[in-house]
Amino acid sequence: MDALRRRAAIVARVRAFFAARGVLEVETPLLAAAPVTDPHLAAFSSQAEAAGTGSSGCLPATRLYLQTSPEYAMKRLLAAGSGPIYQICKAFRQGEAGRCHNPEFTMLEWYRPGFDHHRLMDEVDELLGEILGTAPGERLTYAEVVACHAGVDPDSASLDELRAAALGHGLGHGLDLDDPDGWLDLLMGGVIQPRLGHERPTFVLDYPVRQAALARVRPGSPPVAERFEVFVAGHELANGYHELLDSAEHRRRFSADLERRQALGLPEVPIDDRLLAALEAGLPPCAGVALGLDRLMLLATGSRDLAEVLAFPIDRA
Repeated sequence: MDALRRRAAIVARVRAFFAARGVLEVETPLLAAAPVTDPHLAAFSSQAEAAGTGSSGCLPATRLYLQTSPEYAMKRLLAAGSGPIYQICKAFRQGEAGRCHNPEFTMLEWYRPGFDHHRLMDEVDELLGEILGTAPGERLTYAEVVACHAGVDPDSASLDELRAAALGHGLGHGLDLDDPDGWLDLLMGGVIQPRLGHERPTFVLDYPVRQAALARVRPGSPPVAERFEVFVAGHELANGYHELLDSAEHRRRFSADLERRQALGLPEVPIDDRLLAALEAGLPPCAGVALGLDRLMLLATGSRDLAEVLAFPIDRA
């Protein structure tokens, strides 16, 4: 019961942090008609009878998806004029189980109209200082951490050079990955991430455009995605964007995701047309971040396994 009380106390402090800053707490659906299209995220789905107003009293059976994050619905609220918002909710991802993963987990996600990603990093830093007592974090570019810890330039290295770097660190034997980001992800997870955030949080920013997801792209040589991730004691804790506003570019990226999913043999999923309609109506300039609250609890309590901070981890659910 001590772990439950400590968890409740941390959640109360998180809510107080946002209340003091005038950020509105919201709730959005866990079940929705469309999931994210990202090939790296697998959503749970369910065939369901949805309540409605048809002549039979319900709509035909439809496939619904448990959300991997509340991002899409929260952006619809932003487009409707909500102002700054945050949410503490359950999120669900298939294939994520282990010492630092649970298929059902708690997400803290918030959006700040008028902020860019640098200003949002400041606020993430303040929250971590409040909850974990950490010193202000360091900020390094993706190219800097990959060069420092993996010994390659992610912007210019060939596929063969990235493969050699991974194999040199004992990673990827027997794999035949056909894209640079596959090898970079191996290096990030197996070599770089464990070395980050031990003295203070590490903010990694300016990701390759290929990894932009739904972040803006800043022109340059090379251009970079205005995206950041936060690492504490070797754990990936948060992922934030200076949010992309262009609805046509959203649709292009979603379509590219679907093509990649097809090439990988992944299940086909629908594009969220309600999100695109909201974006066409106008998303305010903003930055947003998703933070794994269970991992924050793990770090705050000095635990080694998420099972220690969850009342019912998946093997006891």
